[in-house]
Amino acid sequence: MTTTLPTDSRARTATPVLPTAGAHLALQPLPTGDARITGGFWALRQDRNGRDAIRSGYDRLDAAGNFRNLRIAAGDEQGEAVGPVFMDSDVTKWLEAVAWEYGRAPAEDLLALQREVTALYARAQAADGYVDSVQQVRGKGERYVDLQWSHELYCAGHLYQAAVAQHRATGDTGLLDVAIKNADHLVATFGDGPGKTVEVDGHPVVETGLVELFRETGTRAYLDLAQWFVDARGHGIIERAGGEPTYFSDRVPVRQATTVEGHAVRAVYLAAGAVDVAVETGDTELLAASERQFADMQATKAFITGGLGARWDREAFGDPYELPSDRGYAETCAAIGGIQWAWRLLLATGESVYADAIERLLYNAFLAGVSLAGTEYFYVNPLQHRDGAHPDENRSPAHGRRGWFDCACCPPNIMRTFASLDGYLATATDGGLQVHQYATADLGPVRVETGYPHDGRVVVTVTQDGPLALGLRIPAWSDTTTVTGPDGTAHPAPGTRHVLDRTWSAGDTVELVLDTTPHRYVADPRIDAARGQVAIERGPLVYAVEQADQQGFTVDDLTVDASAPITEERRDDLLDGVVTLRVPGSAPSRHEQAAWPYRRLDTDRTGGTDHPADATSVDDVAGSGDRATILQSVTATAVPYYAWANRGPEPMRVWIPLAR
Repeated sequence: MTTTLPTDSRARTATPVLPTAGAHLALQPLPTGDARITGGFWALRQDRNGRDAIRSGYDRLDAAGNFRNLRIAAGDEQGEAVGPVFMDSDVTKWLEAVAWEYGRAPAEDLLALQREVTALYARAQAADGYVDSVQQVRGKGERYVDLQWSHELYCAGHLYQAAVAQHRATGDTGLLDVAIKNADHLVATFGDGPGKTVEVDGHPVVETGLVELFRETGTRAYLDLAQWFVDARGHGIIERAGGEPTYFSDRVPVRQATTVEGHAVRAVYLAAGAVDVAVETGDTELLAASERQFADMQATKAFITGGLGARWDREAFGDPYELPSDRGYAETCAAIGGIQWAWRLLLATGESVYADAIERLLYNAFLAGVSLAGTEYFYVNPLQHRDGAHPDENRSPAHGRRGWFDCACCPPNIMRTFASLDGYLATATDGGLQVHQYATADLGPVRVETGYPHDGRVVVTVTQDGPLALGLRIPAWSDTTTVTGPDGTAHPAPGTRHVLDRTWSAGDTVELVLDTTPHRYVADPRIDAARGQVAIERGPLVYAVEQADQQGFTVDDLTVDASAPITEERRDDLLDGVVTLRVPGSAPSRHEQAAWPYRRLDTDRTGGTDHPADATSVDDVAGSGDRATILQSVTATAVPYYAWANRGPEPMRVWIPLAR
């Protein structure tokens, strides 16, 4: 079941996506061990994730009953299963996090936890390979009778991903044996042919799991089944079983779809699996469909943070440009799925637009979902939190971040993303290295040092003699970029990849200086919720105004000038060290509840009262019932959106109304 412990931690820092040699790719992940974050912004988050979140995750899963369900299924205990039907998936996402973390920072206690829970999983598995503890206990032995809701294949997909991670990062084969036995069972059960079950799971992810298991084992049947699951969508299978096809990504065949729709996490997980199938089979039609869907999602269904999923109702994508600020859902798992999809498209096409999307998702949509301490989480990530808002369920941001949820899909998903983040920094080609995400790290033939994302200066040092085509992503947000290397200085255009192709000497350096000047952004006018407002970005970071940083006014009342200078201040004492922005604006000198919260603009009357003598126009007066309130000049302080709610769930907004 186990192998000798690795003696070099670098040798086990592996990637969660490792296409075969025959895959149709523009870029390859770096070889195992070549990518390792060594310091700076992401190292701090990884260390807290590994030290605190992953290790405490065992206790969280134990308290929630996830392990007990498996023990009951294994016959170790008696009782009834507890929790949602997908409880096993929380265990396997955590096991995946444990594996990647062990590869990053080997420790005996992690290995012991991994082996304990893996052995429990093996005991719970049925003789024919089936394993799903809740269904085994609660379903009294019934299988696949309600696949639109049962998540049985969803749990299988996460099992496969965890098994592959464990094998790559620790060398253990215990969970891989369980996964192979289960996958063989699925191959014998699903698909076309005599005696096969023609059904798909209501929640995709088995597709990516099967492809990665194929990559790890070479068993072609796993790839074929993944392809069957992808192509079976959109042909009425779920609708005939009584499910609503849009919600389950089953309304349109994947190859014909032009956009994403329905439940956001389901949609992006399916899309990631489709790209995996496309690159391993050389299916250009399927890949083109995925590129088309991603482009439409970015153009019409993504928040400025990169967040995905507009509606609390069914956790779904909304209509095009339906992106509400205060009721936006933007589930953390959807951001993670978006990163996984974009990474696969980057490997498949080599296009930097996908690396830009990963950066936006990582720093804003994903990172906001976890506290700075690394142990408390947001399930949803709206772009505005109003003064006086009250929680309407345990996932509401009005609670603040929480240590766990009844539906705990997000916490272990965050854990595994942090632990595997090294693998998303760079790619390789024959004779080339492409750096996509800037972090202090060792990346095979180069070493990167930077204060990114707060500092736009990046220094790349080549550590080996010889030829190398070094590619550096130039973010689309950087208006002016300077690259200085052995051959001189260049100023590459935004949204490109700058390549320095030469013979290097160990110790040669390249300095990349990106333009992190803060900028105001306006939304497409079809995004009603953001019309007449601006959002502020600095470098890769979206900013927010949070009540904790303001004095004398509430952020709900703030309006800002469209052109007044924004100033920066480095605050090493605040929120683990951030650059704050000082934004000139206006707010009422007092704020009173109106008898009727609407006022006329076609006369000089505001709430029944003439202008005060010192007001120069209707824009200088804020209607307040039967009184008029003079606006005062204020300076608002903005902090990176990812850091909000680390001082309590105070009022916050990303989109700020413009002063008229």
